[in-house]
Amino acid sequence: MKVNVFELCTGRSGSHTFARAAAHISNYSAGHELRAKLIGDARFAYPPNHIEADNRLSWMLGRLEEKFGEDAFYVHLTRNADATARSFNKRWHIGIGIVSAYRTGILMGSKEDPLAICADYVGTVNANIRAFLKDKPLKMDFQLECAHQHWPIFWSRIDAEGDLSSSLREWDFKRDSSAPGALSR
Repeated sequence: MKVNVFELCTGRSGSHTFARAAAHISNYSAGHELRAKLIGDARFAYPPNHIEADNRLSWMLGRLEEKFGEDAFYVHLTRNADATARSFNKRWHIGIGIVSAYRTGILMGSKEDPLAICADYVGTVNANIRAFLKDKPLKMDFQLECAHQHWPIFWSRIDAEGDLSSSLREWDFKRDSSAPGALSR
């Protein structure tokens, strides 16, 4: 099977590492937020047989459906919801990013507790992804905490070729921790 693969997630859940691990697959291209700044048809003009990790796609599920529908493989990447919300909350002071957009745009400037807003965002996005994937034939749930077990299953499901060992080692590195200047997980 060779199709486009889309990793859908909330963010703060391992999408950068997912893309880094996918870069070791030789029969697919892979990227992280490669087309995030584009709009219209250009936003979804991924090359064939490409693996894309981009949490912003969870806000564009209708467009993703129109362009790829059942002709893609979808991965729902999750991390413990409380840990994800706490990770977003550690970055609250930055005042930019996807949770800030959720608070100011979707929740119309809510003054609720920041951690509660982060938890609401995580719950909402994961529910939207689950609803989108409900009837998709080519999909996989992938938990960050079980990455070493789930990655070989994913590898097999998409008929990946390449360096599985190096790919698995990517999951040993923590990226983009909430500390200022850190890389992403």
